[in-house]
Amino acid sequence: MLKIRHLLGLRGVCKEDIEKILDTADKFYDILNGENPVTDSLKGKTVVNLFYENSTRTRISFELAEKRLSANPLNFSVSGSSVSKGESLKDTVENIEAMKIDMVVIRHSASGVPGFLTEFSNAVVINAGDGFNEHPTQALLDIMTIRQKLGRLKGVNVAIIGDILHSRVARSNVWGMKTLGMNVTLCGPSTLLPQQPELLEVKTTTNLREAIADADVVMLLRLQLERQDVGLFPSVREYRQLYGLDNEKLSLMKKDAIVMHPGPVNRSVEIASEVADCARSVILNQVTNGVATRMAVLSLLGRKSDEV
Repeated sequence: MLKIRHLLGLRGVCKEDIEKILDTADKFYDILNGENPVTDSLKGKTVVNLFYENSTRTRISFELAEKRLSANPLNFSVSGSSVSKGESLKDTVENIEAMKIDMVVIRHSASGVPGFLTEFSNAVVINAGDGFNEHPTQALLDIMTIRQKLGRLKGVNVAIIGDILHSRVARSNVWGMKTLGMNVTLCGPSTLLPQQPELLEVKTTTNLREAIADADVVMLLRLQLERQDVGLFPSVREYRQLYGLDNEKLSLMKKDAIVMHPGPVNRSVEIASEVADCARSVILNQVTNGVATRMAVLSLLGRKSDEV
């Protein structure tokens, strides 16, 4: 069993719990690729997907994971709910919980909301992305993909390139990767790097060529223009020239290094189409592994047994 009751982030989650999730995700990956990709792990459990922000991959993969586990998923739409009439988050969750639910998967624009839910809800809470804070299941599927492709984690060098400042994906990856003994370098324009990088205890650089030279994994992040103030970089064109991964920069990487992206991909900005679609890209593998990883998290937190 996991030591944690909720998955609010990867900061502070022990190595044993992360490895348990990864090992369980591997088992579900095999099940998903078998003749019968459905288990009874969460049969009779009700899971509410509470998404206050738009999502494609995360929301669909959570719903699919819940169905593959034989749970009863309920999808909450803000636009068609009482939230549009002024109902508070607390009232919304308490009313939903009064209908006897077991788990809540929540995405919200405000950092700390998943933790806030645990203060008054009896349901298991899983963070599907909160503000600039964390996106733990995305980091777990990223790490699963790296282990799958490279066969190891300890000592692996990872370069995360792009809008680090606004990226909850980058933060969760840093916490999870450091716990597992991986080496992380954050790279981007100085205005898009963490304001207090010493708190993350990782290397930072504004030089992309320096960042990717010794990397076993290069992860590109999109520019989160919807979360940014204006003037953080001169232009998208200049950003592409300095930090976009194209074939010329790809040639500077190790021959066996892999290319990742958590999505959504902005082609011809942070990554050229020929790189996104090349043999060294594992972007679609990340999407596939998202279902297995989320099945693992849901199953381990929603059951009293480790059985898959």
